[in-house]
Amino acid sequence: MRRRTAALALAAALALAPGPAAAKLEIVASFSILGDMARQVAGGLAEVTTVVGPDADAHVYAPTVRDARAVARADAVLVNGLGFETWADALVAAAGGRAPVFVATAGIEPLRAGGAVDPHAWNSPPNGRVYIANIAAALAEVDPANAAAYRARAAAYSARLAALHERMLAAVAALPPGRRTVVTAHDAFGYLARAYGLEFLAPAGVDSLAEPSAAGLARLVDLVRARGAAALFVENVANPDLVRRIARETGLGVGGRLFSDALSRRGGPAPSYVAMLEHNFAALLAALRGPPPRSPAP
Repeated sequence: MRRRTAALALAAALALAPGPAAAKLEIVASFSILGDMARQVAGGLAEVTTVVGPDADAHVYAPTVRDARAVARADAVLVNGLGFETWADALVAAAGGRAPVFVATAGIEPLRAGGAVDPHAWNSPPNGRVYIANIAAALAEVDPANAAAYRARAAAYSARLAALHERMLAAVAALPPGRRTVVTAHDAFGYLARAYGLEFLAPAGVDSLAEPSAAGLARLVDLVRARGAAALFVENVANPDLVRRIARETGLGVGGRLFSDALSRRGGPAPSYVAMLEHNFAALLAALRGPPPRSPAP
């Protein structure tokens, strides 16, 4: 009798014990900002690999064999689109092209800057909400069993971005008259400018590798003086030399560092997409609210 009772207890315990854990989705995201968005939407249901990591410039990236292997075993690939990842098609082709590729900017009205499509749509929180919805739809498509979980996490994440957007609208509305212009290293903040009525001047175009002519740089210096720019900003992925040259020629100080195309490394001020937006907004508002910082004598 005791043996039968023990056997029944063992059978019950085995029946209640969890079975083998379901395999997680393997997602490849093209760059660090998109990778963080995907992790927030996926939660613990997916492993997300990022091709271009923190503080790295996707404009100049060259994929590796390791990247191709990650894409080859992926269940889905997420890209920004709008011409941002010029290497993405070749990478997917080299990996065999098995995984579906989802474009996170689908549905966003693109801006043009200097005749080129501006790919930096993530720098506007309203656009960030479109990214989140697209990522949730992509994950639901490849993993329909967990579609409700992805949509719920996306809704909560989108609400955070909506609240941040409302705070930023109110903060910009309260700025002193004429305090709406700053200078950045390359033209990466057009969508943010459109969302909040700001003006960003930049010596380089939407590609961080672009180099202005001497005449173009001189025109920009004149424009900075004429517009009364509040501050200059360097970026984490762009060469700061042009910004420093403008600072010397205008006497306008560098107001800090913005994160434009990549997150910071862990422990930095912008290790996530929301933290990046909050850091950039705080730096911009500090410059736009206060007196222009002056450069030290060259």
